[in-house]
Amino acid sequence: MEKLRKYMSVKDGDQFYHQGAVELLVFNFLLILTILTIWLFKTHRFRFLHETGGAMVYGLVMGLILRYATKPSDVESGTVYECEKLKFGPSTLLINITNQVYEYQYKREISRHNVNSHQGNAILQKMTFDPSIFFNILLPPIIFHAGYSLKKRHFFRNLGSILTYAFLGTAISCVVIGLIMYGFVKAMVHIGQLKGWEFHFTDCLFFGSLMSATDPVTVLAVFHELHVDTDLYTLLFGESVLNDAVAIVLTYSISIYSPKENPNAFDAAAFFQSVGNFLGIFAGSFAMGSSYAVVTALISFHLTKFTKLCEFPMLETGLFFLLSWSAFLSAEAAGLTGIVAVLFCGVTQAHYTYNNLSPGSKLRTKQLFEFMNFLAENVIFCYMGLALFTFQNHIFNALFIFGAFVAVFIARACNIYPLSFLLNLGRKQKIPRNFQHMMMFSGLRGAIAFALAIRDTDSQPKQMMFTTTLLVVFFTVWVFGGGTTPMLTWLQIRVGVDPDDDLKAEAAHQRASNMDKNTTKAESAWLFRIWYGFDHKYLKPILTHAGPPLTTTLPGWCSPVARLLTSPSAYGDHMRDEDTDCIVHNDELSTSYDAPAHTPAQDTTGSPQPPRGEDIHEGDLGLGRCQVQLEHAPAPSQLNSLA
Repeated sequence: MEKLRKYMSVKDGDQFYHQGAVELLVFNFLLILTILTIWLFKTHRFRFLHETGGAMVYGLVMGLILRYATKPSDVESGTVYECEKLKFGPSTLLINITNQVYEYQYKREISRHNVNSHQGNAILQKMTFDPSIFFNILLPPIIFHAGYSLKKRHFFRNLGSILTYAFLGTAISCVVIGLIMYGFVKAMVHIGQLKGWEFHFTDCLFFGSLMSATDPVTVLAVFHELHVDTDLYTLLFGESVLNDAVAIVLTYSISIYSPKENPNAFDAAAFFQSVGNFLGIFAGSFAMGSSYAVVTALISFHLTKFTKLCEFPMLETGLFFLLSWSAFLSAEAAGLTGIVAVLFCGVTQAHYTYNNLSPGSKLRTKQLFEFMNFLAENVIFCYMGLALFTFQNHIFNALFIFGAFVAVFIARACNIYPLSFLLNLGRKQKIPRNFQHMMMFSGLRGAIAFALAIRDTDSQPKQMMFTTTLLVVFFTVWVFGGGTTPMLTWLQIRVGVDPDDDLKAEAAHQRASNMDKNTTKAESAWLFRIWYGFDHKYLKPILTHAGPPLTTTLPGWCSPVARLLTSPSAYGDHMRDEDTDCIVHNDELSTSYDAPAHTPAQDTTGSPQPPRGEDIHEGDLGLGRCQVQLEHAPAPSQLNSLA
């Protein structure tokens, strides 16, 4: 009997590992199909179904096969045994079965009404991911790549609008969805589909926060391929990047909101505690990610200055990757949000550390994070398709699903149109009506909403939210993502726009139309001027090999320290392109380019678009208009004469 028990134990262990290999093989096969489909789409210019939509289709087919083509496992593996002596759930449990001790580890808590689902198909159970895999492995590369590939020039031109959409817009969307869904929940209680104690107002707000996370990856891919108007692309991309971070922290803050008495009643103390948690977690995560990026920039700066690490791109890239990953892990270990930390780490790394890398490492890091983003994104969308059939606790409620679709569309409209109206009151370059319609249309839901929904599926309300979220993601990716190209044509949004040519054309028009206007409202751009002046004169020279030498910006008594901290390459009579974006003088702000004027880009119909008569570097910080002057570092001969 003892030999038989050992044999059965070994057999069960082998079966467990075989199931794990089957799981990996399924995803490997799905990714191969997705890559081949992407090649087919790019070859035949097929834009009505994006690669992410195709990955979801393949996941659906594979999930259907696994659901109905595999047999259920032994019921004994899901039997519940009562342990009255245990007063809590230990992390490790040692069980003595006929003098044979077995070790079991804690995985997660299961509600009593979910016990039957754990007595079913072992393959389906294995195909259900642990939510920590999404937040610790799959999402960080996606979020970091979004920050690392950010186009700073266009992002900061529209920073005020992006922050408004991301913070205020997400809050509006969360509240609107929560209120509408609470009305539908009350209707469901009235007709007997729900019990009054099962679904609280905080649950509706939780659902609103996770559904406020937009992920227009399909639309942005089409925008990038067609070279859509740069301002529209930047507004949508910037909103989606910051919106993800805000939605994650907002979801956590709502989840810890716990009124002392009635869950449906407003508790001021609990509310302000949640607001404080939101601000503290977001600010702490921002500081953590930015600090790691600054430390990485300092390390790479001094290593390239005093060592020959740049001669080993593999080591340089490895160090860059591990320090960036440390930002995420440190934030999670400190009780903050690693996703927010890694986002701002990527933005700061692109601004400082990237300039210190060798040419080989620059190429390697870009390709590495682009590849990781590609794989992680397609794995998530493949799993979304699988989850529709492999997840065993779905709750389909037609009224709740219909209410979710209505709430999502109304909330998106309440976000885009009122905020655009308010922003246009202070913007020189208005957000046109067709841009607003396109942004309204582009409010897709994707990886972040799915990951937030699957993070907690123990209770019946959370299972209903997860099922509804999955259906909303399917609909928006397939319908709205597939309709992007026709919508661009219908709204007459210009395509085929080169970002650099667009900027130079606007600069040439600005010089031609304002030849006799040399005054600007410099006082209204004080935040813009202070930040970029400080960054260009002090931070860039300390953290990178670019910018003016510190010997020209620091007082004379600081010259020994300035010479120590300044890179030798900073004394060259040249400047990197990214350093010429936003360099500001205190006396007069103007824009200068050596390139000739360009003809404005044309739209798909061939009709030229009128150039917009405003400065290309109009600071949309909610502070009015400012112009920029390109400034070059002095030559070495000039520095010697100063010394």
